[in-house]
Amino acid sequence: MQRRCIKNWVLFFLLGLGASAAIFAQKEPQYTQYMYNIGSFNPAYVGTVETAEIAGLYRTQWSGIPGAPKTIRFGVNLPFTNEKTGLGFNVVNDQIGPVSQTFIDIAYSYQISLSDETKLSFGINAGGSLFDLDFSKGDFEIDNEPLLGTQEPGKFYPTAGIGTFLYAENWYLGVSVPNVLPNSLYDEALASVIDDELQLNMIGGYVFQLSDALKFKPAFLLNYQKGIPLNANVSANFLMGNVFTLGAAYRLDNAVSGLAGFQISNGMFVGYAYDYNTNSLGEFNQGSHEVILKFYLGKGDGSSNRNRKNRNAKGKPKQIDSPRFF
Repeated sequence: MQRRCIKNWVLFFLLGLGASAAIFAQKEPQYTQYMYNIGSFNPAYVGTVETAEIAGLYRTQWSGIPGAPKTIRFGVNLPFTNEKTGLGFNVVNDQIGPVSQTFIDIAYSYQISLSDETKLSFGINAGGSLFDLDFSKGDFEIDNEPLLGTQEPGKFYPTAGIGTFLYAENWYLGVSVPNVLPNSLYDEALASVIDDELQLNMIGGYVFQLSDALKFKPAFLLNYQKGIPLNANVSANFLMGNVFTLGAAYRLDNAVSGLAGFQISNGMFVGYAYDYNTNSLGEFNQGSHEVILKFYLGKGDGSSNRNRKNRNAKGKPKQIDSPRFF
């Protein structure tokens, strides 16, 4: 009966958010190390970590191409001691050519227990986007192009998103819509510059315990946006001795990636990813680089706690952090 209830919850939260796909929209930056960066695009994740986390990420895409995308992210996840709620804070700056966009939001999540081992988290986030457009930057082939000299400095647009995150000791599944206010994001003049169609994110992963010192985690991330081909990412990571991480990733019809990570201490993790384009764009750039640095705060942080259940006095699990793997 319990297993049937969990299956019904899975179907409910997938169909519920999937149905909203026809209405809501927001374009989000691209990440290769999405498995370490879930709080950036799913507000339901923020309360599911065992202790407070601070993360910083820098990504430079298509090295060697002028005006290629660059992304900087700072994020904080704060689980509350009641083990049911959490807060998150995100600042993401995304630059491509003459366009710079900074997303700022605060997220809140609430969790319910479906069984002794499984929890479902619901999350919302609210904030805004600062949009800068400056066509005076760069060189253009057509000198008389009407857009030259156009600037839209510091415009602010409100944003609000929703997400769900279902997880247990060794697996997780999440769905999110980054923004549900598409009509307030861009006016008609800017719509020709930034596509404001829907982005729907779905992430999942499973941890296999191969031995006491070796774990294997396949994961995936799907991004759907109307009018654009599905962005499908799959990855496989090995965690050795709770310290070293090695893996590979593939982005459908786009890139192959190598990933590496090192648990510097119980409270600090650094990860690196390199992407090589498998499409025709690979002939014109030297690949993409992505670095992430995470700090785990509190008495239960780091790898030593990431692969065990933290039980309360009744023997039931508290926050389950092992599905995140890191």
